Amino acid sequence: MNVLIQPLLPKIEEVVSSQGARIFRIPMQLFPMLWGNSYLVLFDTPASGMYRVLVDAGSGFGVSNDHLESGLQEVSITTGIPVSLSNLTHILITHGHIDHFGGLGYIRPQTNAKIGVHELDLHNLTHYEERLIFVARRLDEFLHESGVDDDLRTHLINLYQVTKSLYSSVQVDFTYEAQGMQLGPFEMLHVPGHCAGHVIIRLHDILFSGDHVLHDTSPHQAPETLTQFTGLTHYLQSLDTMLSWAQGIRLTLGGHEEPIEDLAGRVMDIRALHRQRLDTILDYLTRPHTVADISKQLFGEVHFYNVLLALEEAGAHLEYLYQRGLLQVANLLSTNGRQPYQYCRIV
Repeated sequence: MNVLIQPLLPKIEEVVSSQGARIFRIPMQLFPMLWGNSYLVLFDTPASGMYRVLVDAGSGFGVSNDHLESGLQEVSITTGIPVSLSNLTHILITHGHIDHFGGLGYIRPQTNAKIGVHELDLHNLTHYEERLIFVARRLDEFLHESGVDDDLRTHLINLYQVTKSLYSSVQVDFTYEAQGMQLGPFEMLHVPGHCAGHVIIRLHDILFSGDHVLHDTSPHQAPETLTQFTGLTHYLQSLDTMLSWAQGIRLTLGGHEEPIEDLAGRVMDIRALHRQRLDTILDYLTRPHTVADISKQLFGEVHFYNVLLALEEAGAHLEYLYQRGLLQVANLLSTNGRQPYQYCRIV
């Protein structure tokens, strides 16, 4: 008899802030090939009582909800403090990507917790179906201009829509700017780039970074032509803003991967990686090439959803260089908008 051995769920870890807030990292399998973290914060204040705050809600896909529920149960047993979806006080969404808010469809009917998100990602949660249509149309145009053939373009758009079809719109209770970018002891900073409405959240000497900064991975970038307030320009500017704002941070907790102890050092590494990619593109574009060509030059042969991610990443870096007058479209006059654009370096 064959026995299917399930992978062990990573251990829930606790961090205590400088003022005594207890923070629990709850690992979840968000999609078959993607793991991530939600964070439960327990903090008792004289003015407002006990905060039971969930930072990010998982994807809602597969076992993600089960992992969240079992994590809350384990914290309850460990701390002796009853914690469940039903008695959460707030849910703070760092940004409008489905692996961070998709679980709201499961959570919302079971809780009275107040849900918050930044204004620029509000529609991602509350008018999700509309946003999906808009982005799919822009994505089709981007892929055509990038030199992706019709069959692959159709496949990629279908893949994009299928991975996001399990969520339906959920109403939220407040937006961060309307709250003065603060909820009691939680402070928010808008850091657009990876996502239009991305925020990082500071609690005492702990920073919740969402996907803005991760321990190992350079957060994915897409061109602003797909969604306003994304793009590499916004992202790099947001890194600078974050470092100024996050003085005194002891530990950074990302939406994926392990905690970060040296935030400034990690930002330096991310910047170096983007600089390397930009230099690679400039060296490659001594002759005209499409975004699809550049994607292969940067990332080689990739498969499945990574094909789309690689094209968007290449497009974001190309856009950054084009915005600074370093590139031109070599075949603009001959395309009449019907052929993929070929970019080359301005000598």
